Amino acid sequence: MNSFDAFKDPALCRALLARLTGEADAPLRFMEVCGTHTVAIFQSGLRALLPPTITHLTGPGCPVCVTHESEVACFLDLAGRDDVVLATFGDLMRVPGPKGKNLKTAKADGARVEVVYSPVDALAVAEANPGRTVVFLGVGFETTAPAVAATIKLAREKNLRNFRVLCFHKLVPPALEALLSDPDINVDAFILPGHVSAIIGAAPYAFVAEKYRVPAVITGFEPLDILAALLDITAMRKANAPAVKNDYTRVVADAGNPVAMAVMDEVFATADALWRGLGAIPQSGLVIREAFADFDAMRLPGVSLVETPPLAGCRCGEVLKGKLSPDGCPLFAKACTPATPVGPCMVSTEGGCAAYYKYRLDL
Repeated sequence: MNSFDAFKDPALCRALLARLTGEADAPLRFMEVCGTHTVAIFQSGLRALLPPTITHLTGPGCPVCVTHESEVACFLDLAGRDDVVLATFGDLMRVPGPKGKNLKTAKADGARVEVVYSPVDALAVAEANPGRTVVFLGVGFETTAPAVAATIKLAREKNLRNFRVLCFHKLVPPALEALLSDPDINVDAFILPGHVSAIIGAAPYAFVAEKYRVPAVITGFEPLDILAALLDITAMRKANAPAVKNDYTRVVADAGNPVAMAVMDEVFATADALWRGLGAIPQSGLVIREAFADFDAMRLPGVSLVETPPLAGCRCGEVLKGKLSPDGCPLFAKACTPATPVGPCMVSTEGGCAAYYKYRLDL
């Protein structure tokens, strides 16, 4: 058994699950805020095995899902320009926008849309298209922002003035604050995102326990990681001693990754941002600093965020806030499926609706 298999060991999982079942004697509603955790909890079967006192909520941890309707409309507008090539990760291609449009249909209509596997790949697209403006769609959390920041610096070094980034990166801790300050959202504990925490560490989450008295655990993505986190949460609640605990020490340092945070801070500044379902959250997004303004797609003529109505019938916003289970949406598994997604939570493989659809046994 290698070191990774140990975190999936069936005997250990059964032992931890039995212990959790014995100790979880009070109702507990926990939320994870990472798309990889969403998939891991469903894929491993843990969600179906949790004791009846524990309720799992999927939160705003899928970067594609939280991209606001106005932001989708903005990059679809850019796709319609003859002098623009959009470079994007593939999971944005089918995100629905106004009037049923998405990047896939835009490409079918003649838009230049290139799927890339890293932001650096977008630089090669810019080099190959000197007569066009190549815009990389910067969507994601703290996990991907350092790589985008480093790519902007590299573009400046290469003097690639036809390369721009449409920066819609978002920050997780302010979203947690928004959830906790909403009286209509009942969350007893958080499983915190492993990938994001590898960049920012544990300190930015301190307010969760100190201000709101809610326990939170940073953990990995294997079954034992998740079960151990739930045991820690249960113990903290019983002792009335909420804290932010780092159980993912094999990857996450309490201080985070100072090199990654430094490059983020050099290129980006924090600003208010729009989140699907959560609306405007203060200081929850990143914008490109003035020193790198030549690489900011938002400074192109005619580019702006305009008010865009939510997708008709889509309940993704409520799912992202933990107020609605995916199967509580009237469109789920009917009009809205992975083959015919109405909203982004069914598009992304990390979306709560897509995971719920894929791993349910009663469909």
